[in-house]
Amino acid sequence: MLDGKTIAITRSKDNASEFITLAEQNKATPITLPTIELVSKGEKIVDEFLNSVEQYNPDYSVFLSSKAVKLLFDTAKNIKKFDKLQLAVANTIVMSVGPKTTATLETYGIKVNHEPDNHSSIGVGEKFSQINAVGKKVIIPRSGASNSFLKDLLNKIGIDVVEIYLYDVCAFRDTTQWNGFRELFSQNKIDGVIFTSASSVRGFFEIMHKDYEKAILLDNLSKLSLVSIGPFTSEELKKFDASYIVSKIHTVAGAFDTMKNKLIC
Repeated sequence: MLDGKTIAITRSKDNASEFITLAEQNKATPITLPTIELVSKGEKIVDEFLNSVEQYNPDYSVFLSSKAVKLLFDTAKNIKKFDKLQLAVANTIVMSVGPKTTATLETYGIKVNHEPDNHSSIGVGEKFSQINAVGKKVIIPRSGASNSFLKDLLNKIGIDVVEIYLYDVCAFRDTTQWNGFRELFSQNKIDGVIFTSASSVRGFFEIMHKDYEKAILLDNLSKLSLVSIGPFTSEELKKFDASYIVSKIHTVAGAFDTMKNKLIC
């Protein structure tokens, strides 16, 4: 058990229910830190997706986050193009990066055909290798802040990829929600932080640098345990010279277990 330990995660409260449950089950105090905001590219994203499907005729649709799913389908609802979007996606073979994204797609009436065991871009690439999709075409609606790793990986496999950028990412602006964390952090009462994405790393440091110079912030962070959920998050933490351990299982539950093992040792 983690009695008396205080652990933060770089997610908003609405997006951290699994983490909160795990922390409370282990007698730890959870803190949620909204680090990023999604800035939608507007109603045009639905037409861009539909036009790309019509022109490109993809064999597969790949969804890499529940956020992308919600934004695309909710926008379609608002402009009364939900049925068109639903049909366009349903006419492709659908791959989801993980269980949360799968569950979200299902709420919009979309059947998911494939989900990798490794819930990451690497896992998506592995799944496409297993199903022998050479020569096929894939459409991926995603963040404009995403790197080109997955597209490059699929291209190497022999798959043609088109990406539709639904939103940009910026640091969370209303940082009053961070006040409790700031106070505990200044008193060395935070035991660990779980980082859940590369963009959340950037948001965390942008927000914290408003209060601390780099050297002081890194010194304070070195006194607690930092856990990265996966390889891309780790690469971003390296850029900020932060010391961390990476979860072998790239999920919130996996990252929490890594944190738990670190704090118990």
